[in-house]
Amino acid sequence: MAPYTPGVEPLSAVLIVQNEEELLPAALDSVAFCDEVVVVDSGSTDRTVEIARSRGARVVVNTPWPGFTSQRNFATDQASHPWILAVDADERVTEELRAEIEVERKRGFAHAGYRIPRVAYYLGRWIRGTDWYPDPQLRLFDRRRGRWQGQLVHESVQVDGSVGRFRHDLQHFTYRDLSHHLRTIDNYTTLWARQAFAQGRRAGAVQAAGACGWAFLRNYLLKGGFRLGATGLTVSTLNSYYAYLKLAKLRECERDGGQRR
Repeated sequence: MAPYTPGVEPLSAVLIVQNEEELLPAALDSVAFCDEVVVVDSGSTDRTVEIARSRGARVVVNTPWPGFTSQRNFATDQASHPWILAVDADERVTEELRAEIEVERKRGFAHAGYRIPRVAYYLGRWIRGTDWYPDPQLRLFDRRRGRWQGQLVHESVQVDGSVGRFRHDLQHFTYRDLSHHLRTIDNYTTLWARQAFAQGRRAGAVQAAGACGWAFLRNYLLKGGFRLGATGLTVSTLNSYYAYLKLAKLRECERDGGQRR
């Protein structure tokens, strides 16, 4: 952790983790410029907690798992400072982004929160195209004016006030391989369908097919997936598969009354 500098807005880096011994060291190194680092662990069985403490992070264990939104808000509340930089174990604050953040906090944060473009590293290359980029994430915020919102999936920070934007990327070392990607799609589409059904949403077969086709057109042609070669084709195809599968699972929820897990 960086020493406190008088006159500069103190900043807390906050991470929620579970069994992240491989990815966590680089994530912690990338936020070492913050005045404190708080790691909230969800019951790791590997060396995650040991690694976090060895790098100077303050570790808080919070189990059982309460869900993403609740865990992120719990972690935010553990910070000593009101300004929060939220990152995940598979993300990295680059030197360029760090410098941009430092300039902003030295002159005083002018907004309630800041969106950061996020770039994914996938199948051996950076994905600057498709729906994956620039993927702006509101990750730097004043917790007095913002909280994490959401239910089962796709949680995000909502702030009361203006939102600024940084230019430099937050790096995201996403799925390890195709199998990992497909398992994540299966998990997230199930959560999405359960949440959508509970909210009263419904979908037909034509809507599911249309969403799939439009997602591929948007990702591969309109958002430049074709420029990324075979990897762009893979991302575009799996993004369209996600669009179809979540609506197909919503239809499944309709058939069984939302009882299927």
